[in-house]
Amino acid sequence: MASRLSDGIYVRDSVQISAKLLVVGPFGVGKTTLIGTVSEIEPLRTEEVMTQAGAVVDDLTGVQGKKTTTVALDFGRLTVADDLALYLFGTPGQERFSQIWRDLARGAYGALVLADSRYLDQSFEALGLVEQHQLPYVVALNLFPDTPDFPEEELREALDLDPRTPLITCDARDSDSAKQALIALIQHLYALQQEQS
Repeated sequence: MASRLSDGIYVRDSVQISAKLLVVGPFGVGKTTLIGTVSEIEPLRTEEVMTQAGAVVDDLTGVQGKKTTTVALDFGRLTVADDLALYLFGTPGQERFSQIWRDLARGAYGALVLADSRYLDQSFEALGLVEQHQLPYVVALNLFPDTPDFPEEELREALDLDPRTPLITCDARDSDSAKQALIALIQHLYALQQEQS
């Protein structure tokens, strides 16, 4: 059993708190990548090859080379402190999977909303669902090679963000950057809890 514990399969004995968090955002924004980058266990992925039939309903703007899509969820785990483990649930990005999204939102403490500043309008549906379920959230702009550099005020206005909602940048492919985005979400959740107590 000790070797399996050291392999990271089981949760550490010291973990006293576990938190379910969602990683949401539009199709192709990097949710699967982020969870795979930070997960200490082999992530569960429900990726399927995209077909011509899906091209009729899926907007491929900005992700023309994408070959697969998440059809149910991604799942990973990250222990961020001796006593705290995060269970990360990545949601599908297409509107046709919104019922799965609603099911995954049950019991979640909050959400990391991944967005692409090149296509901010594609984030509105995910933001709407998060707000509809009254989940606190942080918006993380995933950096791509051709990501433009907009002033934060313009981005906040375009996304119609509450002034207290954190807006950060991250690179879903970089472990440290992706972990910092999740830590920003935890800090935001903690600050909200302190305000309410």
